[in-house]
Amino acid sequence: MIQSSLATKSQSFDLVKSEIEQTIRNAETSLERFQENRESGEDLQNCVDYLNQLRGIFVLVELRGGTLLCKEAVTVANDVPVGASDDKNILLTTLNSSLFILRRYVEYYHQQREDHPELLLPIINELRVARGDQPHPESYFFDLDTEKRPDFCAGTPTQPLDLADNEFETYARRMRLMLQVALVGVIRERNEVVSKKLIARASRGFARLCGDGQLKQLWCLLMVVADTMTDRAMGFNKARKRLLMRIEKYSRDMVYVGRTAARRTVDEAIIRELVYLLYRSGSGNQEVQRILSAWKLAPSDYPESMMEAHRKRLYGPGADVLKSLSTALQDELNQLKDRLDIIERGIEPDLSELSTIADSLNRLSNTLNMLDLNQLADIARSEAERLRTWEHAGSLPAEDEMYSLADAVLGIENAVQQMVSRGITSETDALAMARPETREESLYLREASIVVGDEARSALTLAKRAITAFVESDYDKLHLANLPNTLHSIWGGLLLTGDVDAAGVMDRVARSIQSRLLDVKEPPGNAVLESLADALTSLEYYIETIGTRDNRNPDLLKLAESSLDDGGL
Repeated sequence: MIQSSLATKSQSFDLVKSEIEQTIRNAETSLERFQENRESGEDLQNCVDYLNQLRGIFVLVELRGGTLLCKEAVTVANDVPVGASDDKNILLTTLNSSLFILRRYVEYYHQQREDHPELLLPIINELRVARGDQPHPESYFFDLDTEKRPDFCAGTPTQPLDLADNEFETYARRMRLMLQVALVGVIRERNEVVSKKLIARASRGFARLCGDGQLKQLWCLLMVVADTMTDRAMGFNKARKRLLMRIEKYSRDMVYVGRTAARRTVDEAIIRELVYLLYRSGSGNQEVQRILSAWKLAPSDYPESMMEAHRKRLYGPGADVLKSLSTALQDELNQLKDRLDIIERGIEPDLSELSTIADSLNRLSNTLNMLDLNQLADIARSEAERLRTWEHAGSLPAEDEMYSLADAVLGIENAVQQMVSRGITSETDALAMARPETREESLYLREASIVVGDEARSALTLAKRAITAFVESDYDKLHLANLPNTLHSIWGGLLLTGDVDAAGVMDRVARSIQSRLLDVKEPPGNAVLESLADALTSLEYYIETIGTRDNRNPDLLKLAESSLDDGGL
């Protein structure tokens, strides 16, 4: 029956495909005419009529995404008055984009024979935001009865914490700070892997604080989601950032309301969003499957990785196009570098070469302008003008001028190489301002940082294992005997590579282990062990970025220090 339905749906679409494409072109033409003459109410009304016609067709052929997109587009078009002033430009621009994406989606469906309305959700939300409405959640096309749900904590180790009221608040504040550090990292798009790990750890801490309260279910589910996102390398879009900010309010209640906050009911929409992320992940993890099976669901066979790849076909040039473009630009740059090398070496220097190089840079500048990489284009044009100046003066550039020219070319080359993975974005354009490393010591410093990072990661892993063995062996101090010296050696390495703040935290952890675990007769309290574990985890997440190209997150060091302060270490 399903195959028959799909075949019928596909045949119905084939019958009206040409009409759909023509109607979209008519709508685009009418909109363009209105933009040229905003007093032409007839053209605007024609555009609305064509959109309504498209909506009716999509209802008949059962394309959910196309139906909703046309509905939102009609609403936006109706908000544009005849004689619209410049303050309505955002509505018209978004409307134009929606028609372009709709045309691409029709081509996509014709090729794939699969309707994935979630692909159109970003442009649908752009239309809603443009007219001041709330965007739809990611799970808009996902049906789920959240009133009937499983025990999300069944497969997760969340032993309740027995804490006094003042200890409860202190622990809750530390977990909230951990969640906030993760949220800041997500918003600033800084090392998402570490942010996901922090979210999972903070969620586990809150779940243990909740006891048997209803709020525990939220934290257990968030913990599973964070681990799944890490495992499946899922990113954070605007909708997920908004979701995290909504969840953070529950952590605030845990701090300021106290234990009674754990008995709060959870917004069903948040539960649906989190379950949708598990469904969209495509993960085969046992815990994910256990949760989804409660609704008789399986992880999607159209996971996020595939969805993002398909979405790129709608919203911009694909990877193949970018790769071909990058290769063509790289060939041009290689020829340019060869000519620069000849001049720098003084091998039969010829002033006419300056003109040839300037022509190459001008061609690059024009291409980069067409791609909206304006900073790169300006640098290429500026260097071309300097070359023309030297040619007219009848002199070759001085050594420092040659280095400046070479730096500019290498900066452009760096951005061109990044184009394939980063796409044509403002971040790609900003790479033009990043000068390549020219000092020899920077290379050695980078190598040293890599070594220190590897040693530090190994030392912290050893520290966590040693402390676990210490607790499980009824506080046998032999497990910790060499730990302070090991951590102190990492402290020295961090100092040598110039990371004084991280060295200070490492030294404090080493001294705390010595003074609170080794030099005392009584076994340490749970608060000390919990604080030390949180500090080590935060330090470990910070050290993950040492020796890599990711920016280090100083908030993780503050989080480690806060954990040590809470434990009186």
